[in-house]
Amino acid sequence: MIYVTSIHGREFTIELLDEHHIRIDGQEFTIDFQTVGDQPVYSLLLNGRSYDALVYPDEEVWQVILQGEMYLANVEDEREKRLRAAMGRVISEHQEFFLKAPMPGLVIAVPVQNGQPVQKGDVLLVLESMKMQNELKSPRAGTIFRMRVKIGDSVELKQTLLSVV
Repeated sequence: MIYVTSIHGREFTIELLDEHHIRIDGQEFTIDFQTVGDQPVYSLLLNGRSYDALVYPDEEVWQVILQGEMYLANVEDEREKRLRAAMGRVISEHQEFFLKAPMPGLVIAVPVQNGQPVQKGDVLLVLESMKMQNELKSPRAGTIFRMRVKIGDSVELKQTLLSVV
């Protein structure tokens, strides 16, 4: 199976070769990928290096927190990508972006407020989960719209926290 993944405007072609081997943009890697517990936490061994990640796959974009950074990944199989291109569907950078909780946790900081302009990479919210603080950052420039949480709120997986327009 071949997938095309876009992260921060860069496209990667990922081919699943077998249970323990993948090819990314032509380079082969040995992997071991396991879920950890009942949370969306994954352990990845990639060529002998260990990584832990929180992964929240959604219909349009996957939210991945890896080494304290949040990445928004658009993942589609090769066939879906060809169909979308044929249909001429364009995803606008000006659509409303909904920041959803990638894991259950506690809101410990909200350095932004409704109506505030933000730049790509600005911290929108700090969520504590499993004794780790995770900075959730803006994937693009825009304005904070519909703030739905405050400091001290407990949030559930997939809960919408705020939006950027």
